[in-house]
Amino acid sequence: MTMVVGLTGGIGSGKTTVADLFAHYNIDIIDADVAAREVVEPGTPGLQAITEKLGSDILLTDGTLDRSKLRQVIFNDNSLKTWINQLLHPMIRERMLDDIAQATSPYCLLVIPLMVENNLQTMAHRLLVVDVDEEVQIARTKQRDQVDADHVKKILAAQASREDRLAAADDVISNNGNSTALRDEVAALHQQYLAMSLQYQ
Repeated sequence: MTMVVGLTGGIGSGKTTVADLFAHYNIDIIDADVAAREVVEPGTPGLQAITEKLGSDILLTDGTLDRSKLRQVIFNDNSLKTWINQLLHPMIRERMLDDIAQATSPYCLLVIPLMVENNLQTMAHRLLVVDVDEEVQIARTKQRDQVDADHVKKILAAQASREDRLAAADDVISNNGNSTALRDEVAALHQQYLAMSLQYQ
């Protein structure tokens, strides 16, 4: 059994950067966003169910899911959003559990953006939260996604509060500073997790 470290953080906190730093140590990274794409690939039961419900208009010309159209459709229809979540969340969870079972590194990283919101930290032995100041989140997300501050604030309001996330955390990485400090924090945690992982092997 592999020790599972859950990794989460709010929008613009730098989860991907942190995951990439762990990947340098050849740690298996299991990403909920990747699993979410895989369960709706052409030929999957997930995509078939969505097409039956919403019609083939929801597909792009190459037969893949038109994600931006789906986002628009469920944005305006809460009951449809609930239906999609109930359909896909168990499939995504199943995919992540399969990936965990196949992990070969001493511990693996389970990256789930909305982990605390969906109470998925139960899938991990430890929860690592990437924490940043709100103004840093807003600045980073504005730059990355080319959106205005109000848009980012709405996303932040829909996510778990910083306090909720920190209350659930076993470990915290502060990502307000420079990349050298971040690398050092990851290096220290990597050693800590290697030592802890021995009890799961």
